[in-house]
Amino acid sequence: MAIATTNPTTGEVVKTFDPLTEDELDARLERASVAFSSYRRTSYAQRAGWLRAAADLLEAEAQSTAELMTLEMGKTVKAARAEVLKCAAGFRYYAEHGAEILADVEVDAGAVRAVRAYVRWQPLGVVLAVMPWNFPLWQAVRFAAPALMAGNVGLLKHASNVPQTALYLQDVLARAGFPADVFSTLLVGSAEVERVLRDPRVAAATLTGSTPAGKAVAAVAGDVLKPTVLELGGSDPFVVMPSADLEQAARVAATARCQNNGQSCIAAKRFIVHTDVADEFERLFADALRALVVGDPAVEATDVGPLATESGRDGVAGLVDEAVGQGATVVLGGAAPGGPGYFYPPTLLTGVTKDMALYYEEVFGPVAVLHRAQDIDEALEIANDTEFGLGSNAWTNDPDEQARFAAELEAGMVFINGMTASYPELPFGGVRSSGYGRELSDLGIKEFCNAKTVWVGGSDSGDTSTSRAE
Repeated sequence: MAIATTNPTTGEVVKTFDPLTEDELDARLERASVAFSSYRRTSYAQRAGWLRAAADLLEAEAQSTAELMTLEMGKTVKAARAEVLKCAAGFRYYAEHGAEILADVEVDAGAVRAVRAYVRWQPLGVVLAVMPWNFPLWQAVRFAAPALMAGNVGLLKHASNVPQTALYLQDVLARAGFPADVFSTLLVGSAEVERVLRDPRVAAATLTGSTPAGKAVAAVAGDVLKPTVLELGGSDPFVVMPSADLEQAARVAATARCQNNGQSCIAAKRFIVHTDVADEFERLFADALRALVVGDPAVEATDVGPLATESGRDGVAGLVDEAVGQGATVVLGGAAPGGPGYFYPPTLLTGVTKDMALYYEEVFGPVAVLHRAQDIDEALEIANDTEFGLGSNAWTNDPDEQARFAAELEAGMVFINGMTASYPELPFGGVRSSGYGRELSDLGIKEFCNAKTVWVGGSDSGDTSTSRAE
């Protein structure tokens, strides 16, 4: 795939970029390694100051940055602006809390026959981040903010269709005061990821993307014994029970399915509704989807813009067409419009069965599938009938049902009476084919740290060589 900005609203190629040569890439790796040797010795206070400065720049430049993201991947400008401000908040969170999270953890020295014993969190080194286009700034920032606060150095291999956003983040961090080469964007194709990950100057990697891409990175990392964090696909269930506020659930369902033009790993995709309220919810849900404004994402009133790429739009259309050909019912939408751009309308389908690809595959576009369940047991069975396990939603005001969904939905995240979202304060990640490891919160900053055990003895500490042998 060419490294280029292509406007998905028009299909026009706006700007192309030459990939780094082998020598240029090697030089970037060397400079990153050298930068780590000194950056790791900077204080938490220094790093926090640079993160705050980066947040200030993002806030001051929110509108122009939003317009750039809209140009590159088609998200609505109002959603893009909110993403920029969320990134600023992410920088501020780790600036405020990073030092506290990474403070030495004292343990009972007497229990381990020491004068003092503690755990110290130290950075691993140069970390490679392979990021997708759908949240082109936030995906990168939720790696960069904790990694840089911990003292790591970042190399960003971003998706090839958002090169200007990738370069912008590098520029922002440089203008914020981070030392040279502490964060660098690598304009290279996917074929170079293995080479970079195998390089001994790279200590670890994180990837957000498809399950096949995650498997490929994990295989290489396993071969060279380097830690990874993988946030992969999702086919999130959205369960609605009779006690739920149906009008609120339907409004949120429309947003949850069509956020980011339907291109989100944590977007609700499978709507599982108790039969007692299924007819009413279907009507309300269809009305909410129908009310969404589809059009130019640069216009403030637009709710749903184009899909990011032509191939992505064609893939969504193909899954819908196949399901309809096999007997699924179109309640709303279901056909790509003519004209320029990679648009696909909000779509609602019923009657999707297990013999249809749409039942199991993650649909990266504004297509909702509605299933009916006789009771909570069947709702849980349908919800968990997927290889994925990223986010999940359950709508019920029954405390017992809430407890069951919290315990039995097989996912990294369960949101009850609300839409799945990411917050700096909460761990973000999945299970099964949705990946492993966690981003954000205290867990996210520690993923790329060495939990170093420090044991300090004295003259009377005694010989530990035989008392606690491994």
